[in-house]
Amino acid sequence: MPQYVLQGGGYHAEISPMGAALRVLTHGGRDLVASWPEGGPVPFFSGTLLAPWPNRLGHGRYTFQGERLELPVNEPERGHALHGLVAFADWEPAGPPPAGDGLSSMRLAHTIEPSPGYPFRLALQVTYTVGHEGLTTTLTAENVGDRPAPYGCGPHPWLIADEGPETGWEFDLPAGHVLFTDETMLPTTLERVEDTTLDFRVPRPIGATVADHAFTGLEADHDGVTRVRLRGAGGGVQIAWEAAAMPWVQVCTGTGFGHRGIAVEPMTCPPDAFNSGSDLVVLDPGTKHEAGWTISAL
Repeated sequence: MPQYVLQGGGYHAEISPMGAALRVLTHGGRDLVASWPEGGPVPFFSGTLLAPWPNRLGHGRYTFQGERLELPVNEPERGHALHGLVAFADWEPAGPPPAGDGLSSMRLAHTIEPSPGYPFRLALQVTYTVGHEGLTTTLTAENVGDRPAPYGCGPHPWLIADEGPETGWEFDLPAGHVLFTDETMLPTTLERVEDTTLDFRVPRPIGATVADHAFTGLEADHDGVTRVRLRGAGGGVQIAWEAAAMPWVQVCTGTGFGHRGIAVEPMTCPPDAFNSGSDLVVLDPGTKHEAGWTISAL
């Protein structure tokens, strides 16, 4: 399977056409994300794009504009539809990369065709650009069908601070609220982080903390950008995005998975948004939605 290699600003990225997934990202030879073999398998959605919904859709069932719809369940142990429809789809190159001094960039495209569970047609394009500021990803969805479509998106990188153990990494997560779930990982209550063990607004080591939660109430810097950071003795990594466009983030520690890294997944909406309607994007025919994020070394 061919890999697309991007280089610039000391960064080296490799993108797989399977899921348009970020397979490798290094800076100065240091890993910033968990990688996987060229031909797969892809462990725990590592580096994939999640659309037209991120996270879980309860039991694969939802109602949109009065129509009851049901999607295939791909998380059978919990009975849900997980992480959208494109994470393992084939993506194709979309036009020549834009020129830029010291930059390397490329675009991939995939069209979601109507199906019984998602009877909408969306044209997706993702642009990867690497430079001195890091690897920037921009995902655009256009409704090229003839009816409104529910939509949400996000990435699924497993971030790596340094070669040391995750428990020793310092975590900086500027989020004021955390979403708790039931035993099947569907949302129950939204709580302030200061009343929980998941308050990382003041950076501190992850230690024994186990997380697989969605957070919101994101604090942004003066430029409107939220920055989540992991730091270790040998370096660090940051993922940054505009909180106004992606007001949620899922954080999953590798504890119990046997997987290297901490998953930090900016999202446009929380889990099960097709049912709750919370921060759900509705794309009318001919309209577009754009979301972007940047991963960089510290």
